[in-house]
Parts: sequence; structure tokens; C-alpha cells
Amino acid sequence: MQQFSHAYPPVMTAMSDSPDPEVAARQLAEALYHPELAGVMFFCSAEYALPELAAALNRAFAGVPLVGCTTAGEITPRGYDRGTLVGLGFHRRWFSLESALIAELEDFSLPQAQQQVDSLISRIRQREDQSTSGRFFAMTLLDGLSSQEELVLVALDSALGSIPHFGGSAGDDVQLAGTHVFSQGAFHTRAAVLTLVRTSLDFEVFTTHHMQSLATKLVVTQADPASRRVTELNAEPAAEVYARMLGLQPQQLNPKVFALHPLAVKLGQEYYVRSIQKVNEDLSLTFYCAVGNGMVLTAMQPQPILPDLERRFAEIEARIGAPMITLGCDCFLRRLETEHLDSLDEASAFFRHHRVVGFNTYGEHFDGVHINQTFTGVVIGGVDNR
Repeated sequence: MQQFSHAYPPVMTAMSDSPDPEVAARQLAEALYHPELAGVMFFCSAEYALPELAAALNRAFAGVPLVGCTTAGEITPRGYDRGTLVGLGFHRRWFSLESALIAELEDFSLPQAQQQVDSLISRIRQREDQSTSGRFFAMTLLDGLSSQEELVLVALDSALGSIPHFGGSAGDDVQLAGTHVFSQGAFHTRAAVLTLVRTSLDFEVFTTHHMQSLATKLVVTQADPASRRVTELNAEPAAEVYARMLGLQPQQLNPKVFALHPLAVKLGQEYYVRSIQKVNEDLSLTFYCAVGNGMVLTAMQPQPILPDLERRFAEIEARIGAPMITLGCDCFLRRLETEHLDSLDEASAFFRHHRVVGFNTYGEHFDGVHINQTFTGVVIGGVDNR
């Protein structure tokens, strides 16, 4: 067992499966709160009454910075979960955290991003009780139904420069009705939260996916990029073309089909999945990521999820040692696929072994790119690994 120079470990995790916001917040605080707590990051089911949960968390963690978001499923110390509240508490001896709320996504610009980033860096460096040295990483949580990820992430990535950056888009248990981020004591829509972290521990920000490209190509011939709605593929109704490619009828399309038969755009030598959100009455398709006229979409074939994760984690752990914690953003379509393959228990065992805590997203963020059907996050090494 690791020994720490302070009474509390660098990162603590906790969860509650109580549906009562007051009880859930209290249980989280009982497990995470201590005098050296620098901040708490949490992920919660959208089933909670959010105003009540916000009030309960503010009471339970009075004076402690809080950031979080709603989910399409949680990854708790038990593994894959639903209907829960999960959190991570960071010790000020090893971590410094500062966060900023971005409330006007549509008008967000590079100068605003630079101002936000510079302010966060300055606040960390100027804090009087600052004892943490080390490197920075950044995490974004963003309203998953805002359709503004690309605009915001590009600006933030330019402002962050060499600081590694990852994150996830908030979900709402696949209801597609309302997704929220939490900052400054309240839940917000049409908003994002940028959290800058400095730690003296080793870490690695990463992304991985389990997709293999196929030969089939579809060309976006009519689309509305602002709403991520594709009306035509190959000059025919989009849903008809996509369904025909799979030997299905448009009425048979559903999230499980989308998870098992994704499309991707090739940028450089890499494929980035553009997951389908829903079929509309006019047989158009709404996507979770940006699409535009003339974009060439490649059909992708999922490979086994866990072998890919095992390879990726083995590579990272060879560099920084066994993880103290992995903060993960896992696309909810991967979870749907795992459920379809009856592999939830196996996946949960993997998450427990690698100390993964996080949430199922409506999209992942990696160094300024908005992507789908990936597992993206940060592995943080232990004190004894250095």
C-alpha cells in the first residue's frame, strides 16, 4: 500500500447511488472532504433534480471549488454505473486547480480564450499558499447539446498552446433533452467549464478508439453545419442511404445501430468518428460532431473494445507506472456497444483495476478536436512512480 507524506492521498474518489440529492451530496462529502482539499470534480446522472443537487453540493462542500456535469452514464469505483453521483477530490499538496465558466458559447473567440487561459495560469501561480510545482493539463466540460464544441475547442486549444487538453460533452441519459455543466455554484446550459490543473505527479493525456476503416465512402451533398444536420448523402435522402448501406430500412435505425456502424472523417492519417445522434422525420440525420457539405465519410467497423484499451493503458503505464487514478471520458455509444455485446461486467472490472472514474459523454475533446466513440482522458501516476 502506498504511503503518503500527508494524512490524505493525492486523489480520493467516492460515489453515491442514493436518488435523494441531499443524501447523495452528503455521502460524497463524507468520503471526500478534508482540510487540504483543493477542489472537487463530479459527474451526476441527469435523473437528479439539479437545482436541489446544486444546493446540496454547495452546502456539503462549503468553501471548496466544485465543477461537474450531467452524464449519459457514470464510471464509478464500481465500474459502469447509472443513476449515481461520483466525484474526485484533489489534495492541494499535489494539485492546484482553477476553473472558468464560459457562458456565451456562440460568441466565444480566441482573444476571450487567451484571456481565460492567462487568468487561470496567473491565479494558480500567484496563489499565496501555492506549494505545487509541475506541469499543467486542462479539462473541458461542455453542454453536449449546444453544437458549439468545435468553435470553443479550437479557440481554447490555440490559447492553451503546449498544455495538453481533453474533456467531454455533458449527457442526459440519452434523453437528448437537456445537458448541463456545473460551475460557480449552479448548473448551466449553453455553457462550458474550463479547468486548468497543475500537478507534480506524472500524467499522460490520451485518446484511443477501436475502429477500423472500411472501403465504403459516403459524400455529404447537402447539410446544415450549424445544426449538424445532413439532409443528403450521395445526393439521396441521408437516412435512406445510410440504412441501405446496412441492409436496413430507415425506421430500423436507432442508437444501437449507430453505435455498431459509425462513420468517420479522415484528417491527415487519422480517422475521427462522426457519430449519428438521430433520424429526423424528413429522413435527414443529425450528428454529434461537425459535418459539412462535401465532407467524405468513411464507414467504420468496430473492433473489440477491451483489447484496444488494454494495449493503450499498457503503453502509458510503461512510461509513468501504475495509475493512481484515470479520469476518463467514455463515449456513451461505446457503452451501448458494450451492453449489446454483454460485456459490461468485463469492462467494469477493467475500470476498477485501472482506477478509472469519469462519465459517458455525448462527445470527447482532445487537443482542440471534438470526436466521438473514443475513450479520452488523463492517467495520473502515483507518488511512488516518480
